Amino acid sequence: MMKLSLWDPWKEYSDLENRIRRVFEGKFVSIYPSEKEEPETRAWSPTVDVIEQDGSYVVKADIPGVKKEDIDIDIKDRILTIRGEKKTQEKTEKEGYVRVERSYGKFVRNFTLPENVVEDKIAAKCTDGVLELTLPKKEEEKPKKIAIDVQ
Repeated sequence: MMKLSLWDPWKEYSDLENRIRRVFEGKFVSIYPSEKEEPETRAWSPTVDVIEQDGSYVVKADIPGVKKEDIDIDIKDRILTIRGEKKTQEKTEKEGYVRVERSYGKFVRNFTLPENVVEDKIAAKCTDGVLELTLPKKEEEKPKKIAIDVQ
């Protein structure tokens, strides 16, 4: 049975709190208090799909515009962390911008790994703005047959 933790209620609360704070302060505030952002940055988080296949789990994260060198993936205490930053391009009035809606900034996604994941064989690739992690499962132990001697 898969035991991935996909929903973090505290992160949802933090997101809501920060959105409310933005309305009253008239500026954007970081979701992660330890990280300083410029007043006009927008916090974002990539959407993620987790798929269970026969021999592995596959995690797909949408990270368009994020460079490979701006992504960090690590595992500690069975927690898979995907961390990165989508950097904004410098906006100037002479480029014709009227409105900017694309999100950018730092992000962190955490997933609790099931016991049957082989951590040292996890593979990552990024194609067309989609980060794909393949988490191989350990082979299930098959029951050993014990022959009965007839005497």
